[in-house]
Amino acid sequence: MAPNRRLRRDPIEVAAENWSARGWKDAAAGMAAVTSVMRVQQIMLRDVETVLKPLGLTFARYEVLMPLPVGKVGERLQVHPASVTNAVDRLERDGHVERTANPADGRGVLAEVTDAGRALAERATVALNAEVFSALPLDERELRSLHRILRRMRRASGDFE
Repeated sequence: MAPNRRLRRDPIEVAAENWSARGWKDAAAGMAAVTSVMRVQQIMLRDVETVLKPLGLTFARYEVLMPLPVGKVGERLQVHPASVTNAVDRLERDGHVERTANPADGRGVLAEVTDAGRALAERATVALNAEVFSALPLDERELRSLHRILRRMRRASGDFE
């Protein structure tokens, strides 16, 4: 579907009505909530990628450039180590990250963000703040409430303690 084409009716509401009509009324609200969160995630990712693409970044690469303890990148990003390696590989090719031997053991490898990488991360953050994070169609109270609700769900799912 084209991003600018607006539907007359919310398809998730229609699905919830159909769920109830088929005898699944007790699950209709949950289905609508899950489907809504998944759709909003798609919209937010599209918006973030639209801002980052002209800078040669994906959201995963942007997150790697942000100041995280080096050994904790995979854990903090909550992605598979291979995905972190791929992001670091690309950032290294582009001159935004440098790998060095871990001085603690000589076997491990550390990735350090270069000056060019820090400058790119700063430009990306300014753009994301202006075009995505500060442009959400919710006021601050609603955003804080949404965050609390989603945080509670993430904690209940074992995302963190």
